[in-house]
Amino acid sequence: MTTDTLTPQQAGKLAREVLAEIERAVVGKPEALELVMLGVLAGGHILIEDLPGLGKTLLARSFATTLGLDFRRIQFTPDLLPSDVSGAPFYDQRSGEMVFRPGPIFTHLLLADEINRTPPKTQAALLEAMAEAQVSVDGTTHKLADPFVVIATANPIEYEGTYSLPEAQLDRFLLRVRMGYLSTELESRMLRARIDRSAPEAVLSALTNPAQVLAMRASLEQVEVSDDLVEYIVALIDATRSHPQIQVGASPRGGLALVQLARARAALEGRDFLTPEDVKAVAVPALAHRVTLKPELWVSQIEADDVLAKLVAQVPTPQTVPRSSAAVAQS
Repeated sequence: MTTDTLTPQQAGKLAREVLAEIERAVVGKPEALELVMLGVLAGGHILIEDLPGLGKTLLARSFATTLGLDFRRIQFTPDLLPSDVSGAPFYDQRSGEMVFRPGPIFTHLLLADEINRTPPKTQAALLEAMAEAQVSVDGTTHKLADPFVVIATANPIEYEGTYSLPEAQLDRFLLRVRMGYLSTELESRMLRARIDRSAPEAVLSALTNPAQVLAMRASLEQVEVSDDLVEYIVALIDATRSHPQIQVGASPRGGLALVQLARARAALEGRDFLTPEDVKAVAVPALAHRVTLKPELWVSQIEADDVLAKLVAQVPTPQTVPRSSAAVAQS
């Protein structure tokens, strides 16, 4: 298998191997792992919003290791400065010139840990990087690594000492992932493994490299999207803008995110054509963080995920979906 070009089926097979390897270290989170994998395949950034101690950092580090990507972590704090993220010029006494010193953002996979603990000015240091894969300092533009992925974590229940992410930055995350607690059985298994020090810890292997990750992403362009499904996706986006419980609906970027994530899921399933099920499976993670509920719903503690799930169930699903010529030939 060459790294120059891959079919969606080849990319999906490789992605499933990556997930199987990561599951050796991250136990009991197959849905969350799959969503993060879809985000990486679709070429976007991932926001993991959940309680502390659920393995968010382990998940990010495991993906970097198994995908063969360089990894850096930034612990976001209230006193963090934008230059601590992007880098800054400094005076080199040997050359007598100002030299740019790159910050930790210059990596393949960046873990922005507890991103909502830093002020908006520092959060904004990520905006250009996430949108354009570049950093501008003192009028000079510096390109970031390719691929460049931000996995950001946020604690949704703490408000003291935190800063809400602005809508412009939330919209730059391709999807939002919730991990949740382990089942009691899996939690018991994890505790026993930690107690039994004689059991070897999982050491993950790199199954891909940056070039292969880019080839996997490029393969999604071969996944066919029928006109019926384009209209279905547009109908879902439009429904968020006229829903009685939603104050601000999804942006056009949300529609693009939905298409790419659905294509990634099709490839992960070994197909080169899209189905309505692909769209439905990723609609809530792709759109829930892009909508703003009406203020009266905050008191009722109704979440955007619940509203979006009901909305997706209400929008009529296309009855017929043309399959790609390659898929027809294989059947």
